[in-house]
Amino acid sequence: MKICLIGPTYPFRGGISHYTTLLFRHLKKIHQTSFIAFSRQYPKCLFPGKTDIDPSQKYIQESGVEKVLDSMNPFTWLKAAKIIISHNPDLVIIPWWVSFWAPQFWTISLLIKMLTRSKILFLCHNVVEHESKWMDKILTRIVLKKGDFFIVHSSEDQSNLKAIIPDARVRKTFHPTYDVFNMADYGADKIRDRYKINGNILLFFGFVRPYKGLKYLIKALPEIIKTNNVTLLVVGEFWKDKIDYLSLIKALGLEKNVIIVDDYILNEEVGDYFSAADLVVQPYTSATGSGVVQTAFGFSKPVLATRVGCLPEVIDHGETGFLVEPKDSHGLAKAVDQYFNQTDREAMKDKIKKENYRFSWGKMVEVIDELLKKEQVK
Repeated sequence: MKICLIGPTYPFRGGISHYTTLLFRHLKKIHQTSFIAFSRQYPKCLFPGKTDIDPSQKYIQESGVEKVLDSMNPFTWLKAAKIIISHNPDLVIIPWWVSFWAPQFWTISLLIKMLTRSKILFLCHNVVEHESKWMDKILTRIVLKKGDFFIVHSSEDQSNLKAIIPDARVRKTFHPTYDVFNMADYGADKIRDRYKINGNILLFFGFVRPYKGLKYLIKALPEIIKTNNVTLLVVGEFWKDKIDYLSLIKALGLEKNVIIVDDYILNEEVGDYFSAADLVVQPYTSATGSGVVQTAFGFSKPVLATRVGCLPEVIDHGETGFLVEPKDSHGLAKAVDQYFNQTDREAMKDKIKKENYRFSWGKMVEVIDELLKKEQVK
């Protein structure tokens, strides 16, 4: 089967870039696969972080990538479409996660539909982006209407898609595990020594945005530290409102119990933080897919999360982690106490390892194959 994948890869950073790169790596093992990548993602004025360029020394990248697509140059949209049309693929895979890409992906999809018989698969990381506005939803519908079928990573996103496109042919499957960060001589002692941490570590990892619910985890800490020697390690860039979190930490007298690493973490250092963690915590108030939980599982680390989006579908409560209701600081505190004082940690780690294939990239490729085979039978 001939497949063409569109999306970001190195030198761009972040979960979507890692995802498309790893998908390309595994697709081309089985199929004749081309990858049309971005030459530029966002103008600097529109990117909320420090930069979208990956500063890592150890890159997640693959050879055979054509870096063509510039978000701000319509001529490159046409060039990308021309290249795809020349490949004449059976399937074109386009990631969808934010409406900023609506003009580009709509243009490319339209030309593919007009000039080829290729099928289009939208791989939806978020059907409707976090903290979206009404215009985002309109743009999403316009673009996704060009898709022949879809993959989502949660029941919530499946429902969101059906609300926009009732007759959508959609398959829900798990977000694959990020085990690719096992790329260095990582170890728990590196982080403990660097930040002088004694006792247990709770890890909150990733960009800090309101929907990720960090404030509820901070509010749970006074209850947690009554019976547990715990440090909360907050690792990731604050896009805004950092002062509010710092004020909350100070008001609760938690300065000695919270360490903030306000930065994008290099690929070669990700393993240090996850190996140091005793428990990864995702106190989200909303979610669809999650690369963080799959990174944690890649290091056999249990995850405490809320019952939103895909999280209750990938975390087996009491077996591979714990689930509580969103915005429930007391529930978070109880679950942390249960983990440290009532749980067989080694048994939980073994259970996570046994679940690996469900979250493998091989399984993801199988799902894509099944979708196209069903289409060809019709």
